[in-house]
Amino acid sequence: MLRKSVLSFIVILSFGFQSIAQKKPLRLNALFSDHMVLQQNANVAFWGSSSTNEKVIVSGSWGKFAEITSDENGQWKLYLPTPKAGGPFTVNISTSTNKEALEDVMVGEVWLASGQSNMEMPLMGWPPNDIINNAEEEIAKSNYPEIRMFTVERQLSLEPKATFNGKWKVCSPETSGNFSASAYFFARKLHKELNVPIGIIHSSWGGTPAESWTSKKTIDTFNEFKSVTQSINTSDLFKNELKWFSQFKAIGIPTNDEQWVNLNLLDNLIVETSYNDSDWEEIQLPGRYDNHINGGEFNGAVWFRKNIVIDNLDSDYILTIGAVDDMDETYVNGHKIGGLIGMGFWNKKREFKIPKSILKKGNNTIAVRAIDAEDVGEIIGPMTLSNDNNIKVSLNGNWKYKLIAEIYNNKFYLYGINNIDFNSRIKTIKLNSGAPTVLYNGMINPLVPYTIKGVIWYQGEANVGRADQYENLFPAMIRDWREKWNYDFPFYYVQIAPYQYNINKDSSLDQSQELREAQRNSLKTKNTGMVVTMDIGNFNNIHPSNKQDIGSRLARLALSNNYSINIVPSGPIFNGLKVIGSKLILEFENPGSRLISKGDLLGFEIAGADKKYVFANATIINNQVELYSDKIKNPLYARYAWKDKAVPSLFNLEGLPASSFTTLEQF
Repeated sequence: MLRKSVLSFIVILSFGFQSIAQKKPLRLNALFSDHMVLQQNANVAFWGSSSTNEKVIVSGSWGKFAEITSDENGQWKLYLPTPKAGGPFTVNISTSTNKEALEDVMVGEVWLASGQSNMEMPLMGWPPNDIINNAEEEIAKSNYPEIRMFTVERQLSLEPKATFNGKWKVCSPETSGNFSASAYFFARKLHKELNVPIGIIHSSWGGTPAESWTSKKTIDTFNEFKSVTQSINTSDLFKNELKWFSQFKAIGIPTNDEQWVNLNLLDNLIVETSYNDSDWEEIQLPGRYDNHINGGEFNGAVWFRKNIVIDNLDSDYILTIGAVDDMDETYVNGHKIGGLIGMGFWNKKREFKIPKSILKKGNNTIAVRAIDAEDVGEIIGPMTLSNDNNIKVSLNGNWKYKLIAEIYNNKFYLYGINNIDFNSRIKTIKLNSGAPTVLYNGMINPLVPYTIKGVIWYQGEANVGRADQYENLFPAMIRDWREKWNYDFPFYYVQIAPYQYNINKDSSLDQSQELREAQRNSLKTKNTGMVVTMDIGNFNNIHPSNKQDIGSRLARLALSNNYSINIVPSGPIFNGLKVIGSKLILEFENPGSRLISKGDLLGFEIAGADKKYVFANATIINNQVELYSDKIKNPLYARYAWKDKAVPSLFNLEGLPASSFTTLEQF
């Protein structure tokens, strides 16, 4: 009997230890933390993990709670009713063994901000080239403790992820410099108009196309992406990629200009004239190098070298390069003569003085280290060497090159000066921020289903040249996100601004107006709105410095459409054409108080059946635009601001510009 009791005790004790061992800590999504903002007057989603079949209670200090039992995997999700805007509150999450208190929680309006570099660009800018107007003043007066921003850290993923890193930051002069500028000015306008807390979840990555932000389910409906997504799902290819990079030293990618300046890629010997580059391959410069080296579409660091003969040493020389995308260090005969290091210099002209004292009569060696940190890597001409004696030598043509570091999965892998057998590298699919689905997986999926009011989006530059595809892809991405959140939230986006995308400067080759048209046509998607930036672009910089108006115009859309504020939501949008004899009559949505022109009403063209356009005389009559040209007797088509470097002339009285457009079906 005693033996049986002891045995029973042992069995019970063993089960007790097993129960204790199975207890898991309470884990929450990173969004659920101190200083968070919850959507007001809603049943907001909370989710996380705990022990299996464990009761989880979430309660707000405003007097509401919700509870649920976790499933067999310990996963749980519930919905907590929120009050009208206010705070600060405390939210408690508790189980039988764990309790967590989230402090300084505000309840207000929550928006997701996403896109590429124009959304990513911080309030401090990327000086000296990519600046925000009055940045120092804006930061100094940014004391808005009821504005909070959560910036999602960059993360690529082949599969939908549930976890990510980031923190809620309370807006102040100490924190706002790193806030997305466009999103900050949007939030500030809403906060001032509504007098409620505003939360922004900011998830963006510069130089990225729309397909990167779209889920596999939706991407697979596009035949042109199937080969890529199928390759992405072939795990052996990625195992080979990981195996390849595991051979090399990895270092983090710099996050500020000082770190870029001090970056050590184990390549110092290459600058010396005695360095033997006889086994280097050749490339034609100027031109793109990112799609030529190592199979194409790489980001990383490359050395270029060229020997030139100089006979005249009577004066100093100037080395001129149109630009180096993204940054460079340049040497002559082992001496550093210049370089622009850091993000924001990608389109800045290089002019470096070469003292005659470092030159030799005869052969001289120029060495340039270019780093392509993201998106396109390119050396733009002209490339020349000149002096005050009217000697000018073209440096265009053959250069030798060596890849010395490659960016993979947000790290630099260092090849250094070693001879690497790239031919032994098994063909792989490169994991980069431009690949389909990888940013949806890593930076959007983990946010679902956090309760948001809507989305603001600034992207499109990376899809210029593929407007026909974008016209279907972008609306599909919007529907994709709405399906994941399971409601048709408002989606407001910024149309790309005029910019000289076409480096040949031949307007017949312009393509960005077609992308703008694809964006305009995306307004057919329900519950969307578009900010027009025709009047605030910079022909020489893809990053407009006037993010104040961009944020304010995004806010106008929300205030008018979602918050019942009596405000004109946007500029005029073309929505109809009538042919009356030899004239065309154009009709517009959102004329505001009335249509006006700023300066002469220019930029309108018309065409007949042959589709050969001529500039037209334009007149505003009764909030319509009448077009006429004595060169076209039977006009059928019209277009406006139809080029890269478009200058707007049509506005509404509220000062909001009309979008470029064409009445001709494009795609």
